[in-house]
Amino acid sequence: GARGIVHHSDQGCQYTSNVFLDYCRMNGLQVSMGSVGNCYDNAMCESFFATLKCEALHRKSWDSAGEMKREVFEYIEGWYNRHRRHSSLGYRSPVHYEQQFNHAA
Repeated sequence: GARGIVHHSDQGCQYTSNVFLDYCRMNGLQVSMGSVGNCYDNAMCESFFATLKCEALHRKSWDSAGEMKREVFEYIEGWYNRHRRHSSLGYRSPVHYEQQFNHAA
């Protein structure tokens, strides 16, 4: 299952519908919604998508959706999580930050 995964969204009707919320509950997803009119509650997520678009997506085109999915996966797992330093993580990569966090725990 998807235990421990958080789905963060705005308050759009597709995310507040009973069908969607029931789906999330049945699959172990924790639902998180931003406040109405608050653009800062998901700033880190918005920053990630802006970086993804700038560093990976806007630089080329793909012949298929499958090819694009592989490219996004390789960018996130091969570069972003393992090597890209983040100011919000003390200029460490997410993997390095997580290793230090787990070691300290």
